[in-house]
Amino acid sequence: QVQPVESGGRLVQTGDSLRLSCVASGRPFRYYFVGWFRQAPRKEREFVAAISWSGNNTYYADSVKGRFTISRDSTKNTVYLQMNSLKPDDTAVYYCAATTKATIKAAEYDYWGQGTQVTVSS
Repeated sequence: QVQPVESGGRLVQTGDSLRLSCVASGRPFRYYFVGWFRQAPRKEREFVAAISWSGNNTYYADSVKGRFTISRDSTKNTVYLQMNSLKPDDTAVYYCAATTKATIKAAEYDYWGQGTQVTVSS
């Protein structure tokens, strides 16, 4: 089993940048499709970005396209989410997750991290 562990969340201001990290323990990420999801107060959990480890293909939600970038470092078993031009609406708990399927649907992800809080003040 793969065990994602997120880090990097903190309080920032509107327009700031922040990079989140997701490190795999247990099995390496190369066997999985890895995604970032977020859940804001009073909102449902939503897809943010995903990456296929082997093919290095990336996928983004329309709300973050052009501002966020997902990437991987194979030698470190780590997936990054670079977030630029942050807005208050980006405030949420961000989760890293993995699945053996090629999907961006949260319900089809099997392995989840504990989440890291990102707060964007106005």
